[in-house]
Amino acid sequence: MRFLIIGAGGIGCYYGAKLQNAGHCVRYLARGEHLLAMQKQGLQVSHETFQFGEAVQAFDVPQLLATHLPEHYDLIILTTKSGATAAILADLKPWLGADCPPFLSLQNGVDNEPLIANVVGVNKTLGGLGVRISGHIISPGKVEVTGLAQIIMGPWPNSERYSAAEVESIDDIVTQFKCANIPTQLSANIQHELWRKLIINNGINPLSALTGLDTQALTCHATLTKIVYQLMAEVACVAKADNVELTKNDVDEMYDLICNFAAIKTSMLVDKEKGNPLELDSICGAVLQRAAKLGIETPQTELVSALLQLQE
Repeated sequence: MRFLIIGAGGIGCYYGAKLQNAGHCVRYLARGEHLLAMQKQGLQVSHETFQFGEAVQAFDVPQLLATHLPEHYDLIILTTKSGATAAILADLKPWLGADCPPFLSLQNGVDNEPLIANVVGVNKTLGGLGVRISGHIISPGKVEVTGLAQIIMGPWPNSERYSAAEVESIDDIVTQFKCANIPTQLSANIQHELWRKLIINNGINPLSALTGLDTQALTCHATLTKIVYQLMAEVACVAKADNVELTKNDVDEMYDLICNFAAIKTSMLVDKEKGNPLELDSICGAVLQRAAKLGIETPQTELVSALLQLQE
């Protein structure tokens, strides 16, 4: 298959390298020194079970628009930070046209898929999430990844609005990912899975950025682990604004999952250390917006978000 990775950071480069290693045609959209290094020296990816170091096809947005057509690809995988989703879609909208391939979002938050659907249509929008994966650019052209690096994907918001043929085509993509040794699961209700991921993200990402602690340090701390759980529970309370039902069992399951994680730095902590913009809007902001809509209080999310904004 032919894949375009938009946002060739740690996550995008890892999955792209796995697909390329399996014989697929993969091209990477990047920028800055990372792009230049990939063009001149290739891409290096380091993972405990996978090492990659090969030449890659990498370019920026102007090069993509000038030399490629959307029908050159079978799937576009979006792995940018959530705050960049609207801007990159605006840049690509004139280029995409009616014959564009499906889009798969592998991003944090629950608001990327609606933005994609507004541009390419619901039936070309796939929701997805990386599970148990932490990946970062450690230097231009070099990426380090840890974790099981699983993927859950599915038609957004769920399979009910898709024909049997459309679901089957998505299942073919899942099969190709599995053949590339990417553990992948097809979900019939990906919106529900995205909200479950937001439980974890809201529970640990902002608090880790605020404290400088990794996931294990947070969950092993006698006081902070209680705040983690409360932050998670607040997500479950507001999900109904999107007609998603999350229960205490969902919160407990996600809390147990993160408590048994290896000690990893969250993406928001890494961004803070590098001086990059934080994904506050897509994580805490998503919770606070729904809380306001429902007229309910989410005090822990509000506090952690406000403290991070003051630090910024």
